[in-house]
Amino acid sequence: MKSKKEIRQAVRNEKKLHSAEELLQQSKQIMSLLEMHERFQKAHVVMLYYALMDEPQTQLCLDKWAESKRIILPVVEGDHLLLREYRGKGDLKEGAFHILEPQDAVFTDFSLIDLIVVPGVAFDGSCRRLGRGKGYYDKLLCLPAFSNVFKLGICFDFQKVDEVPVDENDIAMDEVL
Repeated sequence: MKSKKEIRQAVRNEKKLHSAEELLQQSKQIMSLLEMHERFQKAHVVMLYYALMDEPQTQLCLDKWAESKRIILPVVEGDHLLLREYRGKGDLKEGAFHILEPQDAVFTDFSLIDLIVVPGVAFDGSCRRLGRGKGYYDKLLCLPAFSNVFKLGICFDFQKVDEVPVDENDIAMDEVL
């Protein structure tokens, strides 16, 4: 089995083989699949993410989705993620890792969240997720408030691998698109 470091490097190398236009087209397809997903359609409050350049581009649809759903985005604060409600592009400022983040009050009513959409570096057939290595999502998703919330990983096809090595703190997804 490949190590986490080897998988991260292999996925980085694979991403370089795809043009920005190819990744954008794949992002549009992934967002369409997400919109058609039964869990997404039924959800009232969705935790998404504001994508980095090499992730499926959720920002293609944030404003559209915010018209009918409450959209919650993670914000990096030290070694943890805080959650804030997305209120439109005008409320975003660049935060850690050059990610645009909402500036609204911290969202703490986790019981309202119906669906969590999570990016990853790689996923395997058992829905195990490999992140970037800081454990931000794992620290958040291990909270008891999220134990029964459906976790949906999204990725490009080339981010699917045979097996993701896991540690005891790694949180698996319920499904991966």
